[in-house]
Amino acid sequence: MAIETEFPIMPLGILLAGKMYWTFAVVLVGYAALLLLISFVAQKRIKNVEDYVLAGRQLGTVLATITMIVTWFGAESLMTTTDEVAQHGLRKAMLDPIGISMCLMIAGVFVAGPLWRMGLMTIPDFFRSRYGRLAELLSACILVPSYFGWIAAQYLALATLLDQFFGVPVSAGVIGVALLAMSYSMMGGMWSVTWTDVIQMALIVLGLLILGFEILWQLGDRSLSLGWSRLRFESEPAMWMIASGPDSKAKVMASISAVVIGALGNLPVQDLMQRICSAVSDRVARRACLLAALGYLCMGMLPILAGLSAGQLLGTVPSDGVLTALAERLLSPALLLVFVLAVVSTVLSTVVSAVLAPAAVLSQNLLQPLAQRFGLMRSESSRLGMQRVSVMAIVAVSVSLALSGSDSYTLVESSYSLSLVGMFAGFAFGLYQQSVPRVSALVSMVVGVGLWLLHVSLGWEYFLQPMVDRNSSIEFLKILAVIPHELGDTLFSVVAFLILWVIFGRGNRVNT
Repeated sequence: MAIETEFPIMPLGILLAGKMYWTFAVVLVGYAALLLLISFVAQKRIKNVEDYVLAGRQLGTVLATITMIVTWFGAESLMTTTDEVAQHGLRKAMLDPIGISMCLMIAGVFVAGPLWRMGLMTIPDFFRSRYGRLAELLSACILVPSYFGWIAAQYLALATLLDQFFGVPVSAGVIGVALLAMSYSMMGGMWSVTWTDVIQMALIVLGLLILGFEILWQLGDRSLSLGWSRLRFESEPAMWMIASGPDSKAKVMASISAVVIGALGNLPVQDLMQRICSAVSDRVARRACLLAALGYLCMGMLPILAGLSAGQLLGTVPSDGVLTALAERLLSPALLLVFVLAVVSTVLSTVVSAVLAPAAVLSQNLLQPLAQRFGLMRSESSRLGMQRVSVMAIVAVSVSLALSGSDSYTLVESSYSLSLVGMFAGFAFGLYQQSVPRVSALVSMVVGVGLWLLHVSLGWEYFLQPMVDRNSSIEFLKILAVIPHELGDTLFSVVAFLILWVIFGRGNRVNT
C-alpha cells in the first residue's frame, strides 16, 4: 500500500507553472554560467598538454578522490540502478554500485602505484611501452569508440529531464547539453573537470541526502528508524535476495558475472588512468582510489534505497523514471529544485570526463603521430589545439549517435565493454611484467573484440547463446547458458594471452 505523504503529487507542468518555472530556469542558466566561469579561470592554468590532460599531475587527495567518484556516478548510477532495483530487487545493484566500488578498490591496491610511476598520459601509451606501436594503435581504436554510447546516454538522460521539466525538445536538449559540456571541457581540460567536480559533488551529495531522508521520513511517518524498519520488513522478501525461485543458480551466476564485469571492466580505461596520473604522487593516487571506493559505495546506497522503497511509496512502480516519480511525490518545490540540480550535476560531471578521455587518446595516440609523420604538430600550442579539436570530434559523433534513434543507440551503448574484452588481459599482465611477448597482447585483443562483435552483431546476450541449453541436465551447460557474453569474451581473451605467452616464452618482446 502506498504511504500518504506531506506533499501532494503534482504533474511537473503544474508544479513548475508561473514563478516556479522561471525560478528553475534562472537557477539552471545561472548554474551553467558558473561552470563556464570556473572553466574560463581554469584555462589560465593550461600551459601544455600535460596540464590539459592530467591537470599538471598536481591533484591532492581531496580533488583526486572527488573527481574519481563523480566520473562514474552518472545517469546510469542514479536513475537506471533505481529503476532496475525497483523492478528486480537488490541483485540489480551488483554491477553498480558494488562492482564499480570494487573496481576502485582494486585500482587502489594493485593498479594506481605502478601505473602512476610509469609517467604516461594515456592507456595506449601503456600498451606502446609494453607491446609496441601496433598494440598502441589497436588499443586506441578499441578505446575511442567504446565511449560513444556512454556519452550519448548521458546526453539523452539530461535532455529527457529538460523535456519533462521545461518542455524542451529532446533533440534541442541533447545539442544544448553537448555544447555546454564541450565548452567548459575545451577551455580548461582536466582542471575544468576537477574544479567543477567539487561543486557538482556537493550538489549531488546534498540531493541524495535530501531524497534519502524524505524516503525514510515518509516511510516511517516522521520516524527515520521506523522508516528503515518498514523498508526492511514490509517490502517483498525477494527484493532483498540476490537469487530466489527455481532459477536461483542462474541468478547467482548472473550476479557474480555482473560484479566481475563492474570490478574489472573499468580498470583498462582512460578515465581511471587520467585520475590516477593526475595525482601529485603514487601514494596520493592509491589513497584517492581507496577513498573513492568507499565514497562511491556510500553514494550508491541512495539509488538502492529508492528502488527498494518504490513499491511502498508509489504503489504502482513505473518501468522507468522511478527516481523522478519519488522526487515529485516527496519533495516540496524548493527541495525539488535542489534535486534537479543534483541530477544535472550528476550527468554533467560524468559526460565531461567521458568526453575528455577519448579525446586525449584520439589526439595523443592516433592524430598526433600521423601529423608528425608529415612534419606537423611540432609545437606545444599545436598539440594543445589538436586536443581541443579532438574534444569537438568526440562530441559531434556522440551527439549524432544520441539523435540517430533508439535502436542504433541501444546497440552501440553496449560498447562500454569493449575495453574489458579487448584490453584487460594485456593491461593486467603487462602492469607487473616489464616485458611480455607482443603477440600475446595483440592476439588477445583480436580474440576478445572479435568474439564481442560476433555476439553483438547476432544479438546473443549470453556467451555462445545458441550452442548451450538452459534446460540441459548437465550442470556446467546450465551455468554457461547464463554467463553474459562480455565475461565469456574476456575469459577467452585471457586464455589466448596465456597460451601465446607460454608458446613464445621470453622472445618477441618490447624492452621498457
